[in-house]
Amino acid sequence: MLYTILKKKCLPIFIMVISVTQASAQRQDTLLSLRDVIALGNQNYHLLRARAFDAIAAEKNVDVVKYSKLPTIDASYQAGISTANNLIGVFNPNGILPISGPPSTENKFEPGTGSAAGILLNWQAVTFGERNARINTAVSEAAVQKSLLQKERFQHSINIISNYLDILLAYANLNIHQQNIKRVEANLKQSQVLTNSGIKAGVDTDLFRSELSKAKVEYINSHKQLEILQWNLARLIVIENVPVPQDSTFLSTLPASGMLTDNDFNLHPFVKYSQSQFELSQSKEQQIKKSYLPKINVWGAGFARGSGFQADGSLNTWDGLNLNRYNYSVGLQLIFPIMKYGEARRQLEQQSSLSKAAEEHLQDERSRLSSQQQIANTTLNHSLQVVSETKEQLKSAQTAFNAMQIRYNTGLVNFSDLIQAQYTLLKSELDVKQAYWDTWKAQLLEAAVKGNLNIFLNEMK
Repeated sequence: MLYTILKKKCLPIFIMVISVTQASAQRQDTLLSLRDVIALGNQNYHLLRARAFDAIAAEKNVDVVKYSKLPTIDASYQAGISTANNLIGVFNPNGILPISGPPSTENKFEPGTGSAAGILLNWQAVTFGERNARINTAVSEAAVQKSLLQKERFQHSINIISNYLDILLAYANLNIHQQNIKRVEANLKQSQVLTNSGIKAGVDTDLFRSELSKAKVEYINSHKQLEILQWNLARLIVIENVPVPQDSTFLSTLPASGMLTDNDFNLHPFVKYSQSQFELSQSKEQQIKKSYLPKINVWGAGFARGSGFQADGSLNTWDGLNLNRYNYSVGLQLIFPIMKYGEARRQLEQQSSLSKAAEEHLQDERSRLSSQQQIANTTLNHSLQVVSETKEQLKSAQTAFNAMQIRYNTGLVNFSDLIQAQYTLLKSELDVKQAYWDTWKAQLLEAAVKGNLNIFLNEMK
């Protein structure tokens, strides 16, 4: 009988201890400061790494476009065996190999060898600004990719800090619920003593057991929320271990800086990104305007031929593999795309609308940040006031609970009065941490609005 009782009581505890031990063995915690997680996120996050490679590729594309200033030089050599039957006349050699030379008296099918070699230089010497416009467009595209990297890196840092604060609040709530469990357990023991002495009814013990289960459920849910937040932060900074915040003073101190009034957002990563898109659109407009201007090409060639067919009509089959006629030529070429103007004009109308749209996006970004700054100032101001009130609320709730607990132990109040005081104390403890958290969230919003993380980081104690 005794063995059965011990088995029923001890086995669940033993299983729970084994489960906790296994879970602890499977996960490893990593203690990290806020600056550490920001650095890890910027270094490891895959999307940011992809944006960095995009920016590098855009910079390399600028070099590619600039390289187009140089002339092209093509060298070639060919050899073949063919007949040499020919007629005088003009024809369009579409799909037919071109044939040159004097007309033949008849069709002969004895093949002879032939060869040709040449070097061709082609240089687009004058483009009347079209080449520089293409280079400027490539530079603007690189600037867009660079500003996009800065924008997403800044946003990622904001997300990391926000998640870091969420974890701190989750830890604080977990500790509060743990303390609440201890209070309920103490009241349960006291109720058992009062029940055994006849001061309280036995139903109070059952009610306290129910409250203890509720408190444990709240603790379990808080622990679940904490682990979810930790794994989310681990994803943001790309580590396998569970991150544990080292900077834990946020929920017991307040930021010292006041509200921001400067409305200059030119250095904000979001504004710089929108500005770069607007400048890219304008660069494309200039490139289109230059695309229908004339171009002057400089070309030069040196070439040679060999043929097994002799001038007197005789055939020396293999002599054609040797080059025996040499030529050179140089010249200028003026190219004017007559029909390009209509196409370019329509492209310009399209791009002009895109430029206006980009400008409106830029102005909308400035307007949004200006509005968010007012919201951030309002939030920070009211959050500081709430902290002061919740601290007073907690002080009163603690005093009331202690007094109610004494009165319950002496039989002057019932279970409902004590448990209500306990709920009030629990809520007050949670509200204080929430108020501190709200204040630092508001400070983070201030930093996000101004595009400067130091506004937040410099407030760390």
